[in-house]
Amino acid sequence: MSIGYPTYRPRRLRASANLRAMICETTLNVKDLIYPLFVVPGEGIKNEIETLPGNYHWSVDRVLEPVKEAAELGIPAVLLFGVPSYKDELGSSAWDMNEPVQQACKIIKANYPDMVIITDVCMCEYTSHGHCGVLEHGCTVENDQTLPLLAKVALSHVEAGADMVAPSNMMDGYVKAIREALDGAGYYQIPIMAYSAKFASAYYGPFRAAADSAPSHGDRKGYQEDPANSDEALREVALDIEEGADIVMVKPALAFLDIVQRVHETFNRPLCVYNVSGEYAMVKAAAQRGWIDEKRIVMETMTGFKRAGAKMIITYHALDVARWLKE
Repeated sequence: MSIGYPTYRPRRLRASANLRAMICETTLNVKDLIYPLFVVPGEGIKNEIETLPGNYHWSVDRVLEPVKEAAELGIPAVLLFGVPSYKDELGSSAWDMNEPVQQACKIIKANYPDMVIITDVCMCEYTSHGHCGVLEHGCTVENDQTLPLLAKVALSHVEAGADMVAPSNMMDGYVKAIREALDGAGYYQIPIMAYSAKFASAYYGPFRAAADSAPSHGDRKGYQEDPANSDEALREVALDIEEGADIVMVKPALAFLDIVQRVHETFNRPLCVYNVSGEYAMVKAAAQRGWIDEKRIVMETMTGFKRAGAKMIITYHALDVARWLKE
């Protein structure tokens, strides 16, 4: 029997808002959102980030302001990035307990104990050369020398109050090194959100300006993945899961939805996507010129991430999305 027109009319179930809601296959919820925050040295600072309009550099003494707003909107987690007070070849400020990320962890946990604090574990913001690890001969990132430093960074964050660490460095073996360091210190309950499929993307430009993390020379193609590769991404995810990753991530999100879907269908792990700075900035720039409907574009994009298989979404749109979901 044919199920084509006129026997089957798909428009029958689109006739009203309630009917459309009844058959909706993908649901976006405020609990899916993770809000990134940039913490900086100094006092009394709330400076809008030029490349990420609507987002700010916050000094530690003011970081509770965006956390309070996020909590009131029902957003369950924040992701902390730090701009340090000093940089050196090894990025030693990354594990300095007096630096902004560690201090922000302490104050957030003391005032909002239910807010999930996730911290970025990398070296690029902290090294004088802007690369994600120890440089060999001034040009190549030395993988195995970098691993114990990453473990020190993760441990310092957890000791300061972080609930989860999110290593973004793309060194081979980084999840294992961090898992062993945390377990060895008794923090076996702390989950790792691994940037498992992180591509060498042009979409990161606005973030690098915001975090002052652009490499002083060269690029990161020697350790981040080639955007042309899909099977490689799945191998990276499998390695991270084997090493102890609790949550895996695909970054960027928008141009890599095929990867998101493949990871979702292949692995039995919670999956996060990072709606990165370039994706955000393009929407903001077009909306400011009146070329697009910002709310509709953003909500459609978020739904696309969920439809592809993402469970969690890191996005600079988080506050706006949370407000729109309440409408």
